[in-house]
Amino acid sequence: MKLLNTLLILLLSFSSLSLSDRNYVFGWSQIEDEKLKNPRGGSTKGPTVDLDLSLSAAWEKLQEKGISKFEKDRRAILAMLGEYRVYFDFMETMGFTEGYSPSRPYQSWATEFVTLVEDKRDFISLQHILVIFTEKEDGSLSEPMVVKHWRQDWKYEDRNLNEYKGFNKWAKKRYTSFAVRGSWSQSVYQVDDSPRYQSYGIWDHQENLSSWKSKDTWRPLPRREFSIREDYDVLIGTNLKTITPSGWVHEQNNKKVVLDENSEIFEVLAKEIGLARYERIKGHDWSAGKDYWQATSEFWIKVRDYWTILLSESKTLELAKEKEGLSLFAKLFAMADDYKKGDAGQLEKINSSIDSYRIN
Repeated sequence: MKLLNTLLILLLSFSSLSLSDRNYVFGWSQIEDEKLKNPRGGSTKGPTVDLDLSLSAAWEKLQEKGISKFEKDRRAILAMLGEYRVYFDFMETMGFTEGYSPSRPYQSWATEFVTLVEDKRDFISLQHILVIFTEKEDGSLSEPMVVKHWRQDWKYEDRNLNEYKGFNKWAKKRYTSFAVRGSWSQSVYQVDDSPRYQSYGIWDHQENLSSWKSKDTWRPLPRREFSIREDYDVLIGTNLKTITPSGWVHEQNNKKVVLDENSEIFEVLAKEIGLARYERIKGHDWSAGKDYWQATSEFWIKVRDYWTILLSESKTLELAKEKEGLSLFAKLFAMADDYKKGDAGQLEKINSSIDSYRIN
């Protein structure tokens, strides 16, 4: 249980730079408020990383002339594979309620690699794995903390999406072939491979710039918010993925929205911008993460397969956040850890464990 608590803390705030000597001045410089100058986030520090400033092979392949639009789309998605330092920045930019005061901005960072799960030409699956070292009080480094992080699946001209509706519920929506022509859906999954959000959009390639922009997307509160905010129910916004010579960038433009009991929009509290910058690094020790992924791959294959069955067969899917005080991700992480230690019987418990959190 101590391990699960550590993982939960890590997932909530990541490992972040000490921010006490930094000021945050963008966007609200006219307000004298100390909370805006000192973003929240984790308080631990990590070792200095070595940025890889060379042009990536994936970037150079993306610039090749004469390839089809479909192939260029594929290469842009595959360009997100790699080993990265990631910076996360989020800030509210405007509010819509009487007496509104902007919430404290958020900044953190992590080190993670993105590995290929599957490539079927019109379907590509990418898994993110955190491998974080923190600096202890005596200056030495901790043992690596490994967390299976989020997953993103990309599908070409995907007509069937499971869209978030608020209150931990997802509903299937079927689009016309005309609506999704030339598009790719992006499906984002939680650390336990349960659904998070889905949307579709078009990759736009202009000379040396390649970006994908989603349609308006509903999604659950992010982990940086759900433990400290209870005044809104869903984020609604757009996601922009842009490939750079040194990695890629995820931009967000979100509304923080209150829903009524019918999952209809009742009120918009505020707007927020977000930026996650993935920069390639070299010399980082990823071995603990790669060992974990290899040792537990069969377990997580079966977890993914069962979620695929549930999502394909269900018109709606509703999940309990906890059962007997334990979240589903904590339960599956513990089972994966037992499997890694040699308990193959955990494979037979996957379906029933997931089912126990289903409300319908």
